[in-house]
Amino acid sequence: MSRPIYLDCHSTTPVDPQVLEAMLPYFTERFGNPSSITHAYGWEAEAAVKQARQTIADAINATPEEIVFTSGATEANNLAIKGVAEAYFNRGRHIVTVQTEHRAVLDPCKYLESLGFEVTYLPVNSDGLIDLKQLEQTLRADTILVSVMAANNEIGVLQPLTEIGKICRTHQVLLHTDAAQAIAKIPLDVEGMNIDLMSLTAHKVYGPKGIGALYIRRRNPRVRLASQIQGGGQERGMRSGTLYTPQIVGFAKAVELGLSQMASESQHQLQLKQRLWSQVSQLEGIHLNGHPTQRLPGNLNISVEGVDGSALLLGLQPTAAVSSGSACSSTSTTPSHVLTALGHSEKLAYASLRFGIGRFNTAEEIDKVAKEAISTIQSLRQANNFSNTSHSLHRL
Repeated sequence: MSRPIYLDCHSTTPVDPQVLEAMLPYFTERFGNPSSITHAYGWEAEAAVKQARQTIADAINATPEEIVFTSGATEANNLAIKGVAEAYFNRGRHIVTVQTEHRAVLDPCKYLESLGFEVTYLPVNSDGLIDLKQLEQTLRADTILVSVMAANNEIGVLQPLTEIGKICRTHQVLLHTDAAQAIAKIPLDVEGMNIDLMSLTAHKVYGPKGIGALYIRRRNPRVRLASQIQGGGQERGMRSGTLYTPQIVGFAKAVELGLSQMASESQHQLQLKQRLWSQVSQLEGIHLNGHPTQRLPGNLNISVEGVDGSALLLGLQPTAAVSSGSACSSTSTTPSHVLTALGHSEKLAYASLRFGIGRFNTAEEIDKVAKEAISTIQSLRQANNFSNTSHSLHRL
């Protein structure tokens, strides 16, 4: 039995064989604890972690001392948001974020609201981008943090981080960005973008699950954080717990590979996305969700009029592994909060597909999925007696 074609790379990615090869020795031969610096086993693990920290820091124009390893982007987001709230609550208790953020940002913000913090949730335009003037007008004397994701996990939209960073720096407000979907896929520069905190993860970029990092600016300004996990004092007390050396090595290797082939991989994914869109957009009533060009090269998110969302996914399952939104909320009975924020009705938000095109996909796979998607949509519409003379909402 053949497996479906994998087109859900915003959910997770397969570990690249080169990443796995780099990790394997640290499970068996070089298994030491990097904190055990009294013998050779600890020394070689410590050296591997040090090199990985440098690689990840270089990828975002940071210093190694500014990288704190975590279990993933969710933990990094929690450490950034709750850590700032606890460290700066005497200065202010107002936080600004965006309605289309990942739940790993929205839920910590909701938690802080229960403790007396005030959170402003900025709306987005119909293309998924925030209004920069509205952001600036929202900032107050007691605003301590702005959190805006680099690349949206559902619609792939890239927020204008450089402009956002300038606004935050002018008003002396810390800027955090969830860059889980962006690391090694688009250029990131914490200095050029005036970013103070950045959450990262490995498994979205062909690295292992269970490892991530938080960049924490050390100067101009020096960011203070209250740790959320206490214990052995690892990571300068910011995140206690024995460092997972194999995962850290794999994370760095994945980032290294992603950076080395960023241009060619982006072009490859963009061509495949356009190939897929050029076929499915021939049908009427197909809506492109998010900005047509200011988005991740491998992201295609569409809403389909005249079909039931569950039936659409079910019909595609034998051929393609895709999703209708965030993998973290795939069991939810509510429509995507990202798509409703764009102005979609609940019905149209339900009837959406997120194609996450990746490194190993081919043109032949795209054509097969496009053909099956068109056939499934037509069959469902025929059953629903759907008729629509409208055309696709956007063109790539």
